Amino acid sequence: MSAVSSSPIEHASDQRRWIALVVLCLGFLMIILDQTIVNVALPSIQRDLHFSQSGLAWVINAYLIAFGGLLLLVGRLGDLVGRRRIFLSGLVLFTAASLVCGISDSQAMLVGARFVQGIGGAMTSAVILGMIVTMFPSPMEMAKAIGIYAFVASAGGALGLLAGGVLTQALDWHWIFFVNLPIGVLTLVLSLRLLPDDKGLGFGAGADIVGSLLLVSSLMLVVYAIVEAANDGWGSAHTLGFGGAGVALMLGFLARQATAANPLMPLRVFRSRDVAGANLIQMSLVAGLFGVFFLGALYMEHVLGYDPIQIGLAFLPLALGIAVMSLGVSARLIERIGARRVLVPSMALVGLGIVLFRIPGTHVTYLSQLLPATAAIGVGAGLAFPSLMTLAMSTATPEDSGLVSGLVNTSQQVGGALGLSVLATLASTRAGSLQAAGMSAAHALTDGYHLAFLIGIFSVAAGLVLSVWLMLSPHAPVGTTQEFIEDGEPAEPQRLASAAAAELEAA
Repeated sequence: MSAVSSSPIEHASDQRRWIALVVLCLGFLMIILDQTIVNVALPSIQRDLHFSQSGLAWVINAYLIAFGGLLLLVGRLGDLVGRRRIFLSGLVLFTAASLVCGISDSQAMLVGARFVQGIGGAMTSAVILGMIVTMFPSPMEMAKAIGIYAFVASAGGALGLLAGGVLTQALDWHWIFFVNLPIGVLTLVLSLRLLPDDKGLGFGAGADIVGSLLLVSSLMLVVYAIVEAANDGWGSAHTLGFGGAGVALMLGFLARQATAANPLMPLRVFRSRDVAGANLIQMSLVAGLFGVFFLGALYMEHVLGYDPIQIGLAFLPLALGIAVMSLGVSARLIERIGARRVLVPSMALVGLGIVLFRIPGTHVTYLSQLLPATAAIGVGAGLAFPSLMTLAMSTATPEDSGLVSGLVNTSQQVGGALGLSVLATLASTRAGSLQAAGMSAAHALTDGYHLAFLIGIFSVAAGLVLSVWLMLSPHAPVGTTQEFIEDGEPAEPQRLASAAAAELEAA
């Protein structure tokens, strides 16, 4: 009787969870699209608002500093005051800031609004993985949900390039911000109706004000040093001073977390080899991918003569590869052979794609050279990101899932900022020195991009080595049922799934 009578209720509840996941991903897609769509419109913004080259960089940097600096803090605040509240507040802030960006008629107004956008983006994205872990406790459901999230996170960047080109050419740069308004309002309305409310632990469970200040100050200084290194140089007093200060504050934060009664970031989350390893691997992967992604777009524009729409279409196989792998294939592979074993070949595929990207010169046939490169990167990334997120969230509990979710996003953003800054600086320096020596602009730029792609290959290769280390570790399970077991004790998602099964059986 209970099985028959509860079936419609269970089915409706199950549908509601998956619809809620779509709503979460819709909000996250808005954040991801905005991060890449702006890059295509930068030349138009520079001409319209009369930015200098260094001033224009702050259209990106203001967002990056706020976003990367606040992810961990707002992730932990989600655990304390409720992840739904943080997500909704972030949506409102990001959407309102997008409106201000769109109507900006001065440099200061746009840069200030972009900083506020970064705060809203951090609040929105930092808690999403934590909400997914809570909504989908069983390993198979979690793998599917994370696969969908990973698709949005990875493919959104490629789609942003295409959308940015279309909007900038068909209308003007203001519309790259106005397009966020209907998405933000729709996501807010649906979130109020569909997302489950969570009360949070309360500030008594971890309101470490001193730790919060140390963390935010440290991350903002480090991200600032990274994004400005392209202008000041990695060995400059400016970069070393701000970077060194950020590192010193981070050491102070870690010391605080080891001694505080209610730490902002309990250091126990790093005891898991999967959590620590997955975040390190993600940093190395994203460092290589971000640099190749954006420099690849510049290579197509300045060397191959592609316009913004052609650049977006050129990256379409990358987005399609991620879509095919993330939406179903990765979840089934993770369930069958485990996230660690999926991760190794996927990292190898990404590395192969970057190698292929590095081969073309100034005369390129897209179908024979660039298409295989973008397809390989897309398939590899589509398998790698769900595996990494599954491993990174595998030991998260309801008490710290927001924190672990913020940690995953922080490693991604800091890795991306570092990779992009390093690779862009190397490419620019190399091309400038070759042009000064008499080489043509096209060949000098190509050589500079090739050097950056080589560094990207090394970065992904380092992640591949770490992936092999994870797979061969003593705790590496054969199948995925044990994927969520650490030192003989089931992690929280596994315990929740077992408890749910026991309740159904008792009913």
